[in-house]
Amino acid sequence: MVKFGKNGSDVASAALRLSRAYTGRDRVAICGDHPFFSVDDWFIGTTPMNAGIPACITELTVKFKYNDLASLQELFDRYPREIACVFMEPEKETPPRQGFLDEVKELCAQNGAILVFDEMICGFRWHLSGGQGFHGVIPDLSVFGKALGNGFSVSALAGRREIMRLGGYEHDRDRVFLLSLTHGAELAGLAAAAEVMRIYQREPVIETLWRQGARLAAGVEAKVRDLGLEGHFGLLGRPCCLVYFTRDEQKNPSQPFRTLFLQETIKRGVLAPSLIVTYSHSDADIDRTVEVIGAALVVYRRALDQGIDRYLESRPVRPVFRKRG
Repeated sequence: MVKFGKNGSDVASAALRLSRAYTGRDRVAICGDHPFFSVDDWFIGTTPMNAGIPACITELTVKFKYNDLASLQELFDRYPREIACVFMEPEKETPPRQGFLDEVKELCAQNGAILVFDEMICGFRWHLSGGQGFHGVIPDLSVFGKALGNGFSVSALAGRREIMRLGGYEHDRDRVFLLSLTHGAELAGLAAAAEVMRIYQREPVIETLWRQGARLAAGVEAKVRDLGLEGHFGLLGRPCCLVYFTRDEQKNPSQPFRTLFLQETIKRGVLAPSLIVTYSHSDADIDRTVEVIGAALVVYRRALDQGIDRYLESRPVRPVFRKRG
């Protein structure tokens, strides 16, 4: 069954509410290596931006590590019969080790917890069936968004009928208040999602994302090698969903160098907070992007050699999740 919403937080929090109602438990285990699940208290309370969120809510969310089954087992051992669901992305920048996702699914089943995959990023990008289709592991519940509407406001919660039906009327259990949105009756997002899915069925969208991402990666990696920037600037993730890292002279993560890179690409007409390709990016677009990144990395190289203060023209960007300032 599927329930549609307007943004990712709508459906993520609905998945948690369903899991709690279905299991009769309160805790949620989230993957601490994945950056974002919801704007709601159960997740934001675990970040440095937790002002205004009661501690009693925050305490119900616990974290495990990706690719570390023992860290999840430890939570089940520490909170026996208390964890309603396990929330994670199928994959972020780091691929799952062989068998990891299957092991997580089995561990959830053994402990009576619901497995929820956040497919906001993997969905409509890794595979026609999302990250779960790519890896061949089907969770109990999934949440989709982003590319589902190609920029329109729409999201979806999908999953096993026996769980999803608690948000409806055809059962004899207490009904779950699943979703009721101020603009829930607005249909442009649903129309966009329907057309997106039709396009995905008849055109090689996924294949194009992988191919153009690989083309972009090859070009950028050649520029990095030419400038001797290995370990200072580089790419992470699958070709269909590339991001980059920026590191300083000591190869430590650096927001000032990220700012410098953005400054130099923007000057040349490319806005690149990530390097995630789309179906609309042509070969010429990819080649132009590689050219601009190469020019930006020349400045990056100079800043490493001569000091970033000589080249940075504004204050550095800062992480989203921070206590103050």
